[in-house]
Amino acid sequence: MTPLISFHHADSAQALAQELAASVAQRLRNGLAQRGRALLIVSGGSTPVPFFNALSAMALDWAKVHVLLADERWLPPDHPDSNEGLVKRHLLQGPAALAMFTPLYNGAPSPQDAGAEVERALSALPWPADVVVLGMGGDGHTASLFPHDPALALAMQDDAHRRCLPVAAPALPNVPVPRLTLTRHALLDARQLIIHITGNSKLALLKLAMQDGPVQQWPIRLALLQDQVACEVFHAA
Repeated sequence: MTPLISFHHADSAQALAQELAASVAQRLRNGLAQRGRALLIVSGGSTPVPFFNALSAMALDWAKVHVLLADERWLPPDHPDSNEGLVKRHLLQGPAALAMFTPLYNGAPSPQDAGAEVERALSALPWPADVVVLGMGGDGHTASLFPHDPALALAMQDDAHRRCLPVAAPALPNVPVPRLTLTRHALLDARQLIIHITGNSKLALLKLAMQDGPVQQWPIRLALLQDQVACEVFHAA
């Protein structure tokens, strides 16, 4: 297996956000030109905020773009730790307010209760995704796939009928609430993968994770150690 990985480095997080936004916007335009619709999958957290702000101002036919999260904390959208709330505040603004957002959180008592309904909503989206933008935590997690989590084995199964999976609340310093995450099958059902990171410590960890080893150790390996989808790393110190 030869992973398809390329690196893009920028001098600052703001410059990186602009470069990443331009790249993602072009991929969405390509998708719109080819099939009339496009699907963008993004991640939560603080790192993508400048990227969201930059992408929201890009000129494209947003009314035909579907936006989906790679994972969601089981919190209502008005909660400050909600990924949906973050996306609505920073990405679905300006021209991008016309995009079609598919929420993972649906108000059910738990992610387990929501699974079947969310799966139906996901099945209606225009797969494969044109671009999936992932982050990476300091522990090597991505989406809500955490090291040594029992749910990780299920998430790694190549099951075309399962695009999302409930995850128990992770330990601190992660926000300790239950989650719903996309599976490996969903995240790799894409035309392009992007990993967006800032800081030299994360870059060093990412390079370690590029070495052969178990996904249970560093779940970001599901994107790095595969030859199904080309993967670009966008990094700023």
